[in-house]
Amino acid sequence: MKALRKTLAILLSAALAPSLYPADPKTVNPKIQEMIEKVSEPRIHDILAKLESFGTRNTMSNQDDPAQGIGAARTWIYNEFKSYSPRLQVSFDKYRVKKQGQRIFKDVDLWNVVAVLPGTRHPETQIVVSGHYDSLNLGNRRPGTPAGPGTDGAAAGGGAGAGAAADGAFSGGFAGGATANMTPADFEKNANLPAPGVCDDGSGTANVMELARVMSQYEFEKTLVFVAFAGEEQGLIGSSLFAAKAHKENQVIEAVINSDIIGTDVAGNGRTGNSAVSIYSDETMDSISQQLSRYVKDAGERYLPGFHVNTIFMGDRLGRGGDHTPFQWEGFAAVRVSTPNEIYANQHRATDTLANMSVPYTTKVARLNLAVAASLALAPKPPVVMPEPRANQGQNAGRGTSADAAPAPEGGRAAGRGTTPGGTPGAAGGGRRPGPMIARGSGYDAVLRWRTVGGDSDIKGYSIVMRATTAPFWEQEIYVGKVNTFTLKDVSIDDVKLGVKAIGENGGESLVAAYVYPPRQHTEIQVVQ
Repeated sequence: MKALRKTLAILLSAALAPSLYPADPKTVNPKIQEMIEKVSEPRIHDILAKLESFGTRNTMSNQDDPAQGIGAARTWIYNEFKSYSPRLQVSFDKYRVKKQGQRIFKDVDLWNVVAVLPGTRHPETQIVVSGHYDSLNLGNRRPGTPAGPGTDGAAAGGGAGAGAAADGAFSGGFAGGATANMTPADFEKNANLPAPGVCDDGSGTANVMELARVMSQYEFEKTLVFVAFAGEEQGLIGSSLFAAKAHKENQVIEAVINSDIIGTDVAGNGRTGNSAVSIYSDETMDSISQQLSRYVKDAGERYLPGFHVNTIFMGDRLGRGGDHTPFQWEGFAAVRVSTPNEIYANQHRATDTLANMSVPYTTKVARLNLAVAASLALAPKPPVVMPEPRANQGQNAGRGTSADAAPAPEGGRAAGRGTTPGGTPGAAGGGRRPGPMIARGSGYDAVLRWRTVGGDSDIKGYSIVMRATTAPFWEQEIYVGKVNTFTLKDVSIDDVKLGVKAIGENGGESLVAAYVYPPRQHTEIQVVQ
């Protein structure tokens, strides 16, 4: 590995022409630094205390009580959003969810709370900052049941709303079968039990609200969408409905940063650590979600030196789920932000209280979230490395993909749920699919091309990134100027991973668009009988 990395460095050095410059030093935007310093620990404490005061925020709890339950909580969150700035467009995202499975034991109103800060230059492009405000108490733990992982995001019975985990991917029973034998009557009985949910996920909700307060005092090129989801504990319902609607309406969501359980820095086994956070994306190498997770690490550690970002190339903690997942199903880039130090005994219990979590740690994670969201919202749109779609393909060629392709033409989502990984419908006869704009110049050079999205007046230039195929992070970077094609002499496109990103006049960096060639399709061979 060391030899290969040395070879990469030599190849890149040879590729640099006299007119080119190395990548600009990673700079800190003073405006973003100013915003980070305005994130208030006392305010986050007060938000958490208020969320705890509602007794429960179970989606199935009383919705009419003015002081207790899910209805009172959502009204308070709505009013808080409204109080932050007249520039925030605040609304309820409402649904009536049909009775189904264990956890949805009756028809229920489900309201996400949304605050939109419109962008100035690219208002159609959204950066979503989210958490879930609902909570859950599963009742008394059965004797002999270990305090293992909770059942966050578990699907109930036959599914939980449009796109929820009806396939059993997040089926209940993570804590030694904690919910496997629970009936709808059990969930109904537990619906109004005390469920303070301060860490899960009051911490994520406090993060969303404090970022909305601070960031609404500034202007950004892209639109910021702050969302407190409901129904996460019933099977990712609120986020599934929200993401599906966004896809149906062809909304351009460039990134989803979902915080869930960011409130503890001492684990249930006594492990302590307040200088790291975990970022979950998915397991598909160079997916758009993995590119986002790399961006979180780079931006987060740049603005919070000494705070380590654990980039984990898994969809979530093993067997568990969160509100980032439905966005991935719909082809959007999404990650989960979570503490490495969970206290399983408190999750979905009456003991998930303010006294049992760390406000300073939650504040630190909120500051990291702000650094990432602001960096993205002030950066140019990422370039596109896929060719223009042919007339018979359509712009996005279907819904969702395995997300191994570069961002779609508008930088919002990968193309095609139900299509092949490259984003184009599989041809009946098999064969190749359209690949990214990369070629072998003279057979032995790497020739890269890309397209600008959203105009280039705010773009200073582009940087090419490169790494070994087995390396998790980009290892080499060169700034190539304001061009749309570049040749790396004597670099084989078969031996390395390559990508390109836009650099703004303000120093902001876009997400990386990776050159990922889709695998060959299976071809059925016809034989003479």
